[in-house]
Amino acid sequence: MSTPAFADAKDSSPKQPLPVAVIGAGPVGLAAAAHLLARGQTPLVLEAGNAVGASIRQWRHVSFFSPWKYTVDTASVALLQPTGWTMPDPDSVPTGAALVERYLEPLAALPRIAPHLRLGARVTAIARRGHDKLQTAGRGDAPFVLRVQRSDGAEEQVLASAIIDASGTWSTPSPLGADGLPALGEAAAAEQIFYGIPDVLGEHRKRYAGKRVAVVGGGHSAFNALLDLAALAEQAPGTEITWIVRRTQVGQLFGGEQQD
Repeated sequence: MSTPAFADAKDSSPKQPLPVAVIGAGPVGLAAAAHLLARGQTPLVLEAGNAVGASIRQWRHVSFFSPWKYTVDTASVALLQPTGWTMPDPDSVPTGAALVERYLEPLAALPRIAPHLRLGARVTAIARRGHDKLQTAGRGDAPFVLRVQRSDGAEEQVLASAIIDASGTWSTPSPLGADGLPALGEAAAAEQIFYGIPDVLGEHRKRYAGKRVAVVGGGHSAFNALLDLAALAEQAPGTEITWIVRRTQVGQLFGGEQQD
């Protein structure tokens, strides 16, 4: 996969329009790149991980919450189909692994996408070129400056005409506290807490088998974890599950009745 050169301040000119920076190379980030190309724009996709779909690979064992027909992007499919790519059964539900292997990797490898993709490039800060924090005059017309840290630790600078943040929330999970802050004692218990959906029946089995496990939350992630833990409890004696939710009624789950 070829690697695009970063655009430093001295490299920009009216003859070389700045790219649109896309942060993240998951389904949304790669779809954004496909749409930009369809509109004659130049994307620069910056992915912190060393492979596309880096966050999805961490929940590769989990089935997605939407079938294929609602998961793929039209502009992305338009780029893929001329290569002979076909979408899996539109009504089937992909796992995270299938989503990466059968959609994201082929999309990222396309000659129209690959030159605009930079892996191992974590965006650590964003500002406006030539404008410090107190300078406002002309700020809206100045190019964006992105500070990027490479996987080898070196820092580089990127200029962009616009930014699309498709980094997602997987690496910044919500805390357990009800006020948007960590619950009291949460930081001290960090080693005992798994944020997301652990592979209870596979990679993380030993961590939960025969243990008392608390699942906090009432969304899709919690339900997936609960189902896997229930299956584990049938296989491993002593496995106990405590489900903790803030809502007072089951009907309030999944966007049900509003609390008073």
